[in-house]
Amino acid sequence: MSAGTVPLAQSVDYPQGHMEMRKELNLDHDWMRIGVGTTLLTGSLLLLTGKRKAGLVVTAAGTALAMLENKEVVREWWDCLPGYLENAQRFLDFATSTIDDLTDKRDKIISLLGK
Repeated sequence: MSAGTVPLAQSVDYPQGHMEMRKELNLDHDWMRIGVGTTLLTGSLLLLTGKRKAGLVVTAAGTALAMLENKEVVREWWDCLPGYLENAQRFLDFATSTIDDLTDKRDKIISLLGK
């Protein structure tokens, strides 16, 4: 054995079911969820206490972590975004035409009553 190597433990007794419990709890990916949750909670608390800039930065970091965690969901939302924007534009065009129509009718009523 060389001077820089550490001897391996000959017998290590792990509790029965240790690895199965670890897989069951999905501890390998839970650290990301815990990080996202604590970051978002910390950012929210900073915003509530009046530390606006720090709260926004921490909340943005938590949001970025959440987006890294759920890449598929972000991709689906990104793909659906143009459709939502088209619907919003259609709604705004409809609202604008309705307001213009109501304005014209108001002007006609005022001109009729003014005579």
